Amino acid sequence: MNIEHFLTNASPSWMQHESDSDIVISTRIRLARNIANTRFPISFTEQEAQMIEEKMMQSLLSLDDNPYQFSYFQIKDMPVLQRQILVEKHLISPNLARRKKIGSFFLTKDESISILVNEEDHIRIQSLTQGMNLKEAFDKARNIDRYLSKSINYAYEDRYGYLTSCPTNVGTGLRASVMLHLPALTMMKQMNPLIQMMTRLGMVVRGIYGEGSENLGNIYQISNQITLGKSEETILQELQDVVEQVIKKEELARKNLLMRAPSALEDRLSRSLGTLKYAKILTSEEAASCLSNVRLGVSLGLLEAISQRKLNECMLIMQPGLIQQYIGTTLQPAERDMYRAKLLQEKLNEQDEATNNGEKGEDFL
Repeated sequence: MNIEHFLTNASPSWMQHESDSDIVISTRIRLARNIANTRFPISFTEQEAQMIEEKMMQSLLSLDDNPYQFSYFQIKDMPVLQRQILVEKHLISPNLARRKKIGSFFLTKDESISILVNEEDHIRIQSLTQGMNLKEAFDKARNIDRYLSKSINYAYEDRYGYLTSCPTNVGTGLRASVMLHLPALTMMKQMNPLIQMMTRLGMVVRGIYGEGSENLGNIYQISNQITLGKSEETILQELQDVVEQVIKKEELARKNLLMRAPSALEDRLSRSLGTLKYAKILTSEEAASCLSNVRLGVSLGLLEAISQRKLNECMLIMQPGLIQQYIGTTLQPAERDMYRAKLLQEKLNEQDEATNNGEKGEDFL
């Protein structure tokens, strides 16, 4: 399957269903692994990197008993825009996108599993699911891990576990993340104390694109920070417990917002919907803020029914790379802002027409 398949559609098939939660957006599991007796990417040569790529291709593309249908791509063959889009879709990391000489990756057709090669570690297995499905995502990643271990000897020590480039990943090599939409906690300025609480519990809170990224549209990623000295099951359960606490706090904050100033809140959310429908220019930050408000308004029943699937798609197509992919040409920032407004209006109008025709809306009655 060629790369265009993964660039054309903003929303992957695993995100096409309505989630049980209007707060949790998605779950990600990442397993970091390295090959035994081989220098880590921080110090290996291009020849060693190529050897790792060849080993991975043999394991995932050549074996007769391979149950997985992966497509394989090398970063060096991809222009900047294509790499940017894959980062925006969370299929590869910003770090891998920068590794032009030695980076590569494998993707399943539905984009739910990606395997990054020669990033910070030799191998990073990523599994994505909609909503909060830690066990499902982990089981998928673990199955890939077990399959690879049949043909690859991992760097592992009984005392420490899996060895990784960064000491914070040593042990299980497991990084579990849940992406949440937390507008009410943000509006009520409760996020900073909440982040401090989660840090004490061994969690880390990041922006929409992970480490080093900013909060965009009140979307946060909560991940485990400790990978050593705990089992995978314990790590997942602890994250699940923390996320469930955060969900309850967000639900309470939404109720408090609605009780304190319902008219002002409805006005703010309605203005955001109006901006998305009629503005001629929208920056990334303004579009993300308005989409966050609309998502909150739909959840509280203050705005017309717009599906989570549609709002998720809007959040993706407003990104700079995907805008240029849709338009089919490179754009300057000011041009992107104009096309962003146009694309979002088109998407929201599609939803309006579908709802008016009775194709959507039943789930919201």
